Amino acid sequence: MTTTTTALTSDAPNFFEAKSGWRSWVVTTDHKRIGLMYLYGTVGFFLIAMALAVLMRLELLFPGVQLFGGNGYNRILTLHGVVMTFLFIIPGIPAVFGNFFLPIQIGAQDLIFPRLNLLSFYLYAAGGLLAVLSIAFGGGPDTGWTFYVPYATGTDANVLLPIIAAFILGWSSILTGLNFVTTVHRMRAPGMDWFRMPLFVWGLYATSWVQIIVTPVVGITLMLVLMERFLGIPIFDPSKGGDPILYQHLFWIYSHPAVYIMVLPAMGVVSEIIPTFSRRTIFGYKFIAYSSVAIASIGSLVWAHHMFTSGMADTARVVFSFLTFIVALPSGVKVFNWLATMYKGSIRLDPPMIFALMFIFLFSIGGLTGLIIGSLSTDIHLHDTSFIVAHFHYTMFGSGGVIFMAAVHYWFPKMFGRMYSFKLAYTSAGLFFVGFTLTYMPLFIAGYFGMPRRYADYLPEYQGFHQASTVGSWVMATSILLMVFNMCRAARKGPKAPDNPWEGRPLEWQVSTPPPTLNFDQIPTVTSGPYDYAE
Repeated sequence: MTTTTTALTSDAPNFFEAKSGWRSWVVTTDHKRIGLMYLYGTVGFFLIAMALAVLMRLELLFPGVQLFGGNGYNRILTLHGVVMTFLFIIPGIPAVFGNFFLPIQIGAQDLIFPRLNLLSFYLYAAGGLLAVLSIAFGGGPDTGWTFYVPYATGTDANVLLPIIAAFILGWSSILTGLNFVTTVHRMRAPGMDWFRMPLFVWGLYATSWVQIIVTPVVGITLMLVLMERFLGIPIFDPSKGGDPILYQHLFWIYSHPAVYIMVLPAMGVVSEIIPTFSRRTIFGYKFIAYSSVAIASIGSLVWAHHMFTSGMADTARVVFSFLTFIVALPSGVKVFNWLATMYKGSIRLDPPMIFALMFIFLFSIGGLTGLIIGSLSTDIHLHDTSFIVAHFHYTMFGSGGVIFMAAVHYWFPKMFGRMYSFKLAYTSAGLFFVGFTLTYMPLFIAGYFGMPRRYADYLPEYQGFHQASTVGSWVMATSILLMVFNMCRAARKGPKAPDNPWEGRPLEWQVSTPPPTLNFDQIPTVTSGPYDYAE
């Protein structure tokens, strides 16, 4: 990216340098430090969710009760879903890398509302702690991460804390979205027009609108559950004139667009990595940018494909099935453009590129299997089976999780000023791919043969599938721990990183490593696009 510069002046209070020690982190309004605090938080919650997942797989190693039986399994499953979804997958890429790099990529010195950004982090931390503390009070919820009624309004388990936690986390998400949208509109550097923005910024921008528009829906829905449970107000209870299907509509009006809160920033990261390691200008920049907006828009209209077996009019099911197929088109545009960018490129298979290619493969499987269950006839057979579990993890963890790893490997040198071990990175990537495939691919087959999901026990005919999946979870967990070890060791004593180790063109690679407090010694004036590798 070609830039010219003018002197940087600012009268904004700089809390980043106001104090020293731990207090400089507690009160900081520097977007980079807040991004790092999100990084430590999301990785910590992810490791908790991973430990819960390994416990579930151990319970499923053999038929019958192994460790904790059905009730304990339901509680672990619920908390795993809540922590992994609301505390890692949804906030992971936007909160960590969006906070750290969005201002730098558009030539700004910070987000437009820095104190609001710090408040968003504290809401995230408070919501996360409440969710985990629910284990200590009543043993945790047993409703599943969707909190479906009428069970959620009648169970003896503690649903108060996790629902309040999800409500608080929703506010964190809304405030972050407002901050990002306003920053993109108001803080772009001179010359940084809409089609000179990096595609990661486009992904965050589209995601932020989804956060702002649909997150209040789930917040209101969860409050309605608490009103019915603790105040006796009949909203969802059919015996009192309520409608439990209404809850599913309200929940999925948020939760399906939330898929794109996870996926769109991941796609933005891929659109940064592919041209950098292919040494080619991104193919079809405007198509990728517009497809992010299209996915966010159309993706908000397909929520009821989660409810084909719940009881809906046939016309509604046909419409939502059709829209489900339509939303796959802009995703296909992105995959085509990434592959076209790599065509005849000078490809470097450094660790970030390995994870990006892994994402394309795994997400494509998730997308194609999504079309299978988007079809009415096949969904009736597969809906409540482990096929859905496998599809969900290929789509969510195979995209948001894998690209979180890709983003860490891509931006780690800029964030910490040090390089990690490529040998350990390649080893962990290979183990992760093997473990991921071995964990979830057998669940597709078991689901096809009728293995129900959310069950702590199963018939002996499914034992082989579950044992393969459990062994795969061990391999995958080992790879993740190796990855964390590699990064922690590198942050402490890795070799010093150059300012631009990947020879990238976007603005974050044109500043010193780590970036200075106000990001730029001089305000950049942008004169070309972010992926100009023709020189």
